Amino acid sequence: MYIIMKSIFTKTSSIVIFLLTFSTSFGQTLIEGVVKNEQDEPIEDVNIVLKGTSNSTSTAADGTFTIEAKSLPFTLIVQYAGYNTKEIRIAELPKNAKPLEIIISYGEEKVLSEVVVTSRRRIEKAQDIPIAVSVITGKQAEQAGAFNVNRIKELIPSVQLYSSNPRNTGINIRSLGSPFGLTNDGIDPGVGFYVDGVYYARPAATTLDFIDVERIEVLRGPQGSLFGKNTTSGAFNITTRKPSFTSGADFELSYGNYAFLQAKASVTGALGKKIAGRISFSGTQRDGLIDNVATGRATNTLNNQGIRGQLLYQLTEHTTIVLAADITTQKPDGYAQVIAGVAPTQRAAYRQFDAIITDLNYQLPSLNAFDRKIDHDTPWRSGQEMGGVSLNIDSKIGKGTLTSTTAWRFWNWDPSNDRDFTGLQVLAKSQNPTRQTQITQEVRYAGELNSKLNGVVGVFFIDQTSQTDGTEESGAAQWRFSQSTTSNLWRTPGLFEGYGIKTDARIRASSAAVFGQLDWKATDRLHILPGLRYNFDKKDADYSRTTYGGLQTTDPALIALKRLVYTDQAFTSNIDNTDLSGNLTVSYKVSSKVNGYATFAKSYKPVGVNVAGLPTLAGQPILELAVVKPEEVNHYEVGIKTTPLRSSIFNFTLFNTDIKNFQTNVQAAELGVNRGYLANADKVQVKGAEIDASFVINQHLTINGAATYTDAKYVRFTNAPLPLEETGAAVSFKDVSGSALPGASKWAGSLGGELSENAKFFGNNGKIYFALDSFARSEFSSSPSASKFLVVDGYAIFNARLGFRTADGLSVQFWGRNLLNKEYYEQLLPAGGNAGHYAGVLGDQRTYGVTLHYSL
Repeated sequence: MYIIMKSIFTKTSSIVIFLLTFSTSFGQTLIEGVVKNEQDEPIEDVNIVLKGTSNSTSTAADGTFTIEAKSLPFTLIVQYAGYNTKEIRIAELPKNAKPLEIIISYGEEKVLSEVVVTSRRRIEKAQDIPIAVSVITGKQAEQAGAFNVNRIKELIPSVQLYSSNPRNTGINIRSLGSPFGLTNDGIDPGVGFYVDGVYYARPAATTLDFIDVERIEVLRGPQGSLFGKNTTSGAFNITTRKPSFTSGADFELSYGNYAFLQAKASVTGALGKKIAGRISFSGTQRDGLIDNVATGRATNTLNNQGIRGQLLYQLTEHTTIVLAADITTQKPDGYAQVIAGVAPTQRAAYRQFDAIITDLNYQLPSLNAFDRKIDHDTPWRSGQEMGGVSLNIDSKIGKGTLTSTTAWRFWNWDPSNDRDFTGLQVLAKSQNPTRQTQITQEVRYAGELNSKLNGVVGVFFIDQTSQTDGTEESGAAQWRFSQSTTSNLWRTPGLFEGYGIKTDARIRASSAAVFGQLDWKATDRLHILPGLRYNFDKKDADYSRTTYGGLQTTDPALIALKRLVYTDQAFTSNIDNTDLSGNLTVSYKVSSKVNGYATFAKSYKPVGVNVAGLPTLAGQPILELAVVKPEEVNHYEVGIKTTPLRSSIFNFTLFNTDIKNFQTNVQAAELGVNRGYLANADKVQVKGAEIDASFVINQHLTINGAATYTDAKYVRFTNAPLPLEETGAAVSFKDVSGSALPGASKWAGSLGGELSENAKFFGNNGKIYFALDSFARSEFSSSPSASKFLVVDGYAIFNARLGFRTADGLSVQFWGRNLLNKEYYEQLLPAGGNAGHYAGVLGDQRTYGVTLHYSL
């Protein structure tokens, strides 16, 4: 532990020293101020926006703020929930270097501007845009300990994330986006993931720690006319903190039980008259939460490190260039799953799991998954590296901004899994290392065309390649798990030991699009927003696997048994597809307190290809499953955004999404289908309702909550895979029409609040606070075809924090997560080969700790 702490401290200290040493303030106008109410009380989290730019900030706990402008004069927009919006023109700086004092008051306008967003490529108030959007500021995420997307889902219940390891990660919004279960590189995610305008193609990015985030915007519903990559279910739009010409640094250190240690540092400053830099670091370590009784070592550790550097070049008053580079590594001993139960299948009695392990004289280390004990004999490894370089150019032209975003990114995946979930040598090896690279280019113009019309138009291109060189190898116990007849030949010594497959799977996917959306101000209250998108997609895939090892024999009977486990397989697939889609939104502002909208969107998810092996029929791959049809999406949504009371919001949304040729993932009983295969369900429907609410009761108490009801089902799916308990039936497929989609809870919600009071700590003005957050969801199916054994029970968890925060100097927070130590599963999944046993991805037990934050 000492070595780990020393490593993190050394890296963090180096970052701080580097930029603070070489940074100097140059050529920028820095305004410092404080925002108070009419009772002379400072107000926290007030939005301060530099009018006509994307530059914004918010006030700290003592009401203070700093913001930069290129030159005098300029105008500040001051916005806060329940107060009149105020515009202040700054022609000269305050004399005697005193901070600018701004008083805001309650008024008849009662404008709620709790969050400023850029989802529509311009600065807007979240309550004004006709999109269901949730926003978490960087400060809120840090205070809640939400350092990755898996934590964000506890704050935004419409978001679901399922991960049995980084590769096999799916992120959904409203239960749609990625097929539930194991990941296949041959399809596109339906939820877009963007960081500073750069699209991240692989879902593994959502498992990484956030680095120096300013704001996280989660848009729900299709967004193809606003974003470069088509998104059928929604988008994460993440903005990081940008370089500043004023020197500053933040340092954070957290320590908790299970030796949790997290360090973050961010330093910014000027490097010249027109150049500023920012460098940020994040490192997270934690001991394992599951005991491996075979090795005597805990597994499922955390071991994440990431660094991000940015250079800002102010080319002219109207043109800004930002060059950014980042790299993140994860090398945990982890993502082990624990056997959660055994389902009786329809196979013969001797093929049931309990009979198999009895014959092998084996006993599970525990029959209770929440004992958190495993005896896996194949090491779990989930190493990944992700990084890249991007160049963003923003140039103000006329009454809009022309933006170019160029990026190159890579992802390296180095795994090892124990897919039989036991201490037996069934699968001695299961590893499919992958390297993915991508190049993206987006150019768009967003702005005002005339007094009645504004909008965004752009072009987008992505070219990505993915190569997997995998190995799956049988061990000494494979014969008993694969045994499908009573022949004694299965017991032939060494027949399957070392018998496996080498896989070479390659895919190249290219996509190009033209997209745009207009906002026509028909009247002062009525806006009409049409959007269009034309897309071209091309995918070329090559899949090849060859068998090796095992007993070398010429006996046809023994060769036939080996082929029942693994066979050679090869196929190629080349497909392209074009699509014209679009949306129409009508927005009407009933009053200053009520804004309603209705949307229809026709969208699609591109054609897919299988690159993880195909199931076989009479020993031959079923080639018609190689290509997966594109999804056709019709989406309807109505919403109302209101400010019912002073300093409050209450938003309500109804939605209905119909999808034809829904792309779903199937877990095959055949071992050779490494990660399941893709198939199309004829039609699915997802409908539901959402509520978002926030109330500022007074300067001391805030309450926020969100809830979602989702009815997600297969309308027609006649060729679904068999549920786990029906493995071995006389048929190969099942009609599951009318059953629930996997991963979809009927109900989910979050509720939280904070009580605070002005205070002074170590001479610094700030706030002492206590906050409580809760998240709950009802039961959901954890199988593509509903299985009574693979149902995750509903659960609720509670988190709390107590501390003192300030703008400058030392802040401290004591925190606890899952305070009631709730035992719950995040996912259930069958073992390879469907022998009847299934494993669970366990939710974390109670954790607690302390966080120190220091700002310069």
